[in-house]
Order: sequence, then C-alpha cells, then structure tokens
Amino acid sequence: MESKRKKRTGKVVSNKMDKTVVVSVEDLVRHPLYKKVIRRIGRFKAHDEDNACKLGDIVTIVETRPLSKDKCWRVAEILRTGKVAEIQPGEIAEPATEVK
Repeated sequence: MESKRKKRTGKVVSNKMDKTVVVSVEDLVRHPLYKKVIRRIGRFKAHDEDNACKLGDIVTIVETRPLSKDKCWRVAEILRTGKVAEIQPGEIAEPATEVK
C-alpha cells in the first residue's frame, strides 16, 4: 500500500545547520485567469540525520511529524549529488594592482 505522506523533490540550497538542510522545491502552475505558467519556489527545512547532504544535491523529502518550529520534513533519499563549489567571497583574491 502506498504511503499517504507528501513527497517533494528539490535541490539542497543550504546545509549550514546541524542535521538540517534547506531544500528548494520548484513547481510550475498555470495562472487561473491569464493561463500563463508561473514558477513557484518553496523552501523547506528538512531533517538530515547523518549530515549527508551537500550543496546542490537533488533530494526527495517526505512529510513527517513536526520536529521543530519550522521543520516537518525529512530527507528520504539523495537522488543525485551536486557539483557546487563552496568558495566564500573573501577567498577569491583581488588582482594586485601596482602603482608606480
């Protein structure tokens, strides 16, 4: 029998918290009056028990009981690992300009 829990697939956009990731889920919906396709992006906090998710990963999240004020999803599986460089803006060196 299929589970009645909601499932979403999205991209990990933040993993800075302990055992929590922020997953961005994109939905395409048609406007009821103007019939234009609109992109809606929802951001969900999901429980990641093993801290296995990295930035850019494509994951499936499943609805669960409330784990905190904002967190009521958990990571079910990692579908694909992402290739996002984790470079901070301060780590990029400015080109040296010589003044004569």
